[in-house]
Amino acid sequence: MDKWLILDRDGVINFDSDEFIKSPEEWMPLPGSLAAIAKLNQAGYRIVVISNQSGLARGLFPAETLTAIHQKMIDLLSAQEGAIEKIYFCPHGPKNDCDCRKPKSGLFERFALDYNIALTGVFAVGDSVRDLQAARAAGALPILVKTGKGLRSLAAIEADPSKAYADVPVYADLAHF
Repeated sequence: MDKWLILDRDGVINFDSDEFIKSPEEWMPLPGSLAAIAKLNQAGYRIVVISNQSGLARGLFPAETLTAIHQKMIDLLSAQEGAIEKIYFCPHGPKNDCDCRKPKSGLFERFALDYNIALTGVFAVGDSVRDLQAARAAGALPILVKTGKGLRSLAAIEADPSKAYADVPVYADLAHF
């Protein structure tokens, strides 16, 4: 049986920016993240990235640039003997009514369908509440990291009177997970 792990991209694997990551030059891995993915691969995990990329809908960069950003990530990871099985991304903006933009679970469900797996027991690491919402809605196990928007997300979780995500495990970063 394959072991799978779902990762968000911005804020989990690479530095995030409120101005968006718009070029390969702006894409910079977080310290230890690529080595963590390589270690997870060596432990038998197959990695899938699921990421909102609304910069496409906003016209901040074309699809070719996103492909180049992802190729940089794959190349740097390969140099550390790590691999990503597949990258799923939502190209839509926040005002589009799509099923693939997190917090909706459409991309998680597409991944499960593509690989004919159940998401029960599959960890999904993210840095935002919407990552956690999508993971839980799809039946995966949400994990929060404090990198990227993680600290803001943690504060929102702690302030939420419903305590809906208070049970989610929290780690300093992907390497600590």
